[in-house]
Amino acid sequence: MNLAERLRQDMVAALKGKQELRLSTLRMALAAVKYKEVERRASLDDAGVMQVLATLIKQREDSAEQFTAGGRPELAAKERGEIAILNEYLPQLVSDADIEAAVRQAIAASGATSAKDMGAVMKAAMAHFAAAGQRADGKAVNAAVRRLLG
Repeated sequence: MNLAERLRQDMVAALKGKQELRLSTLRMALAAVKYKEVERRASLDDAGVMQVLATLIKQREDSAEQFTAGGRPELAAKERGEIAILNEYLPQLVSDADIEAAVRQAIAASGATSAKDMGAVMKAAMAHFAAAGQRADGKAVNAAVRRLLG
C-alpha cells in the first residue's frame, strides 16, 4: 500500500471514529496531494507525497509561530496538533549528530573552505539524506554548515 492510499484509509477510519482534528488534517493533506497531482498531470509516488506533507508541516510551523506571537495559543495548539498527525506519515527527523556528520562528509567531499562554498555543501548534505531515505530539517543543516564553515 502506498502512502496516499494509507492517508485515504486513515481518513475513513478517522471519519468513522469521529476524530475531527485527524479527519480535517487528513482531508487537507489529501487535497494538497491531489492538487500537486493535477499540477504535474501525473500521480505522485511516495517520495512526492512525502514532499507535499513536509511542505504542509512547514506551513503549519510558520502558522503556529504567528499565532503564538499574535496571542492566539488555541490556534497555535491546533496547528501543532496537525503537525503531530502529519509527522506520523513521514520518517523521523535525523539527529543533530547525524546532521553534523553528513555536513562534515559533504565539506570533505566538496573541498569547501569558506562560507562561499555553502551552497555546494548544503546540496551535497541534503542529497545524502534524500539518498538514504531520511528526513532532515533544512534549517538545522544550514546552521551546521554555517558553524563548520564559518
